[in-house]
Amino acid sequence: MLDDELNKVNQFYKSKESEFVERGEMLNKQLQILHDLKRILSDRRHLTATCALSRSTSSIARSSDFSEEQSESPRNSSETEEVIAALEKNGVKFVNSSKSSKKEKIKVAMRIDIPATTPTKTISAVTSMLWEDLVNNPKKVRGGGEYINKKKIQCAEKMIRGAFVELYRGLGFLKTYSSLNMKAFTKILKKFDKVSNQKASASYLKVVKTSHFISSDKVVRLMDEVESLFTHHFANNDRKRAMKFLRPQHQKDSHMVTFFVGLFTGTFVTLFSIYAILAHLSGMFTASTQASYMETVYPIFSMFALLSLHLFVYGCNLFAWKSSRINYMFIFEFQASNALNYRDAFLICTCLMTGVVGAMVLHLILLSTDLASFAPHRLDFIPALLFLSFLLLLVCPFNILYRPTRYCFLRVIRNIVCSPFYKVLMVDFFMADQLTSQIPLLRHIESAACYFTAGSFKTHRYETCKSGKLYRELVYVISFAPYYWRAMQCARRWFDECNVDHLANLGKYVSAMVAAGARLTYARQPSSPLWMGIVLVTSVVATVYQLYWDFVKDWGLFNPRSKNLWLRDDLILKKRPIYYASIAFNFCLRVLWVETVMRFNNIGMFESRLIDFLLASLEVIRRGHWNYYRLENEHLNNVGKFRAVKRVPLPFRDMDSDA
Repeated sequence: MLDDELNKVNQFYKSKESEFVERGEMLNKQLQILHDLKRILSDRRHLTATCALSRSTSSIARSSDFSEEQSESPRNSSETEEVIAALEKNGVKFVNSSKSSKKEKIKVAMRIDIPATTPTKTISAVTSMLWEDLVNNPKKVRGGGEYINKKKIQCAEKMIRGAFVELYRGLGFLKTYSSLNMKAFTKILKKFDKVSNQKASASYLKVVKTSHFISSDKVVRLMDEVESLFTHHFANNDRKRAMKFLRPQHQKDSHMVTFFVGLFTGTFVTLFSIYAILAHLSGMFTASTQASYMETVYPIFSMFALLSLHLFVYGCNLFAWKSSRINYMFIFEFQASNALNYRDAFLICTCLMTGVVGAMVLHLILLSTDLASFAPHRLDFIPALLFLSFLLLLVCPFNILYRPTRYCFLRVIRNIVCSPFYKVLMVDFFMADQLTSQIPLLRHIESAACYFTAGSFKTHRYETCKSGKLYRELVYVISFAPYYWRAMQCARRWFDECNVDHLANLGKYVSAMVAAGARLTYARQPSSPLWMGIVLVTSVVATVYQLYWDFVKDWGLFNPRSKNLWLRDDLILKKRPIYYASIAFNFCLRVLWVETVMRFNNIGMFESRLIDFLLASLEVIRRGHWNYYRLENEHLNNVGKFRAVKRVPLPFRDMDSDA
């Protein structure tokens, strides 16, 4: 039996070793092509500059220096010809040689595959594809080529650098795999000797040590070669700089972060208790004062409360993923040196809520005293300043307060808003799913922005925004926007991957948009039985669609042939009842839209806003609960397919391979 395990380890090691060796040879060839093309471009620029200089000095008397420049020109031209000849030996064909006009661009009979990750690249790729398919003659395209310029070379260099980093990481994993299996065999044999009172481990250890996964040194030699090439070509022979890319250092946990989490948590609880006592004593939620106070305070502070709750839930997700050994760093493609851990998420959450509740206490104290009697609208600047401070902190350019995380968040939001034009990564559509659960937060931002920009805080006329036609129409836009962004991401993924499942996923978000629009219209016409029927039909269809996608596609459950009844074969959590309880929990929170149909009568504004906030909070909690199982399923798929490193596409490809 131990022989079977040894053969299994050897076969897996051989297959991965040959895969990495082949990948290394391809990267070496790509790097050589890149180096030669950069040299050709440099020589062409030098020749162009020399010709321009000769034309500018033609009217001046010829000197000895000019004759030297004329002698250098043929030398550079001959060097360029040698590089082109070397490239042609490697299979790179040139449509126009360097002997042609010096103003002519370099054109090679090969394709440079630059991923359409940005809007300009996406539009360029689509127009190029349409031009080739609709306008160009296929015979002419076959004999054509692609122009080489500095921008394409820079993109290709970035792709090759990323491929070398992933290759080095994969080689490190394979080396760790070898050492761990050697240690495992050693411990197994020692345990066998101890139990059987024999000394058979020495002879078998010799067999293990002569096995391929121990005796082969291809991985070590390839790692040394990658280090040397990367240091020379991408780090200007600076090994320390190269190692920052190849072996990024992980963040060290700090006890100060844990201390401040506890400090801010205690401060938040104390301030919130003070706020509740002051609100009760001042009668702030009585019928006479609750309207003005709720219209001023509720949108801003509930927005921060929902954001803090989502951060707290995300911190719980990070802790659960780390405890379950789910490789979320690889799934989200986070950098190990600056990724947010669960302690940091809790620190941001508690710090934010402490500041928000502190502002609420200050605002309430000033409202309850005579200081606000002469100009009550001035106190409304406190929520506005809080919101403005948060935005300024989010875009702060100084390297303080988690700047890499803040800028990563802004980049992801940019990718989501412009989702049809940016390549969709896992972190992009994962964040877009979070936004679909934060529609109340987006509507609070709209209310606060209208209240302060329209000048309503000066007159305390709260109906100015709500009665406006533009405001009412923007409610539909904001409610549709997260679903629209997510649908556009599905369309882009279908365009990139040609997978029909993405179109089916797009239909789910379209049905959610229809249901959201029907509920908004019904809220304005609550006495209409027609709209009530439309709400019921559209919401039921959207809910069934969403539940099916949650359980079957996102979580990978409800497999009738699974060894775990109606679950899946591989489970990270050992207790199966947890999964059944999670299914029931997700189902219950998915049908909370019923509250919009069951209109509660005889309740005040405070109770109504409290119910809205509780429902929004439950949706955030449901999303955090969904997050864990979504990444668990993704992690198990990666493990089943032995995916531990990214497969970076290579830029240079022969045009004959397009077929």
